[in-house]
Amino acid sequence: MPVLNRRSAMFCAPALFGATLLAPGLSRQGWAAKGLEKLREVASPAPSPAITFTDADGKETTLANFAGQGLVINLWATWCPPCVAEMPALDRLQAMLRAERIAVLALSSDRGGRAQVEPFYQRLGLKELAIWLDPRGAAARALGARGLPTTVLIDRAGRDVARLEGEAAWDAPELVAAVRRLVGAP
Repeated sequence: MPVLNRRSAMFCAPALFGATLLAPGLSRQGWAAKGLEKLREVASPAPSPAITFTDADGKETTLANFAGQGLVINLWATWCPPCVAEMPALDRLQAMLRAERIAVLALSSDRGGRAQVEPFYQRLGLKELAIWLDPRGAAARALGARGLPTTVLIDRAGRDVARLEGEAAWDAPELVAAVRRLVGAP
């Protein structure tokens, strides 16, 4: 794992401190409860559908490409320990919700792009999440992220309805139910 530089340490710091509260000795149920406690519903305008990021092949895409779907946008990086911890749960969440037209978009801020993210996905056995890249952090800035990981829930009408800063057990029944409720029925 690369050493955190000053910029990356500052960006990941809010999540790292939050993760410390969830660390050793906390049961899976406790971890899930902490995640649910951190989920903050918001009433904010829709993020710009022009927010851009790329797929694994470098093809640019926008939120507009996901119109009508519920979105769980997770901003993360391979060098961020709490981000790494929650990736398997996000992968399982995508498997649970795909048929309901809810997409989990894990946007990596790794500057190494696909060359860095693809082997990471393989090592962790992530099969359900597509590789999405935001190496310059443009989407993270546009979504107002204060640190990594940050997860933004977007309902089917394109509104930003909830946020969670820090890691969470995204596949825990309580959080899955909250995602379904917040993004709306298909």
